[in-house]
Amino acid sequence: MLRKNAIVILGCVELMLNSVNLLLAAFSAYKGNGDGQLLVFFIMVVAAAEVAVGLAIIAMLYRNTRSVDVSIFNKLRG
Repeated sequence: MLRKNAIVILGCVELMLNSVNLLLAAFSAYKGNGDGQLLVFFIMVVAAAEVAVGLAIIAMLYRNTRSVDVSIFNKLRG
């Protein structure tokens, strides 16, 4: 991981999930059945939940450390 900003890392994970969604939707349209589109819907639900939980964790860590630098979070282990 080259990025040190937790918000950028969270955005990159969301971008990867959205690219998989686009691939599944295109493949589902190519094959002609709606199974892939149903899977896309569930991935979007999981991605929305992941954003909510991830941003809540980042907000709590920012309150404690006043930084969103990922290298600082290693100090919270013990």
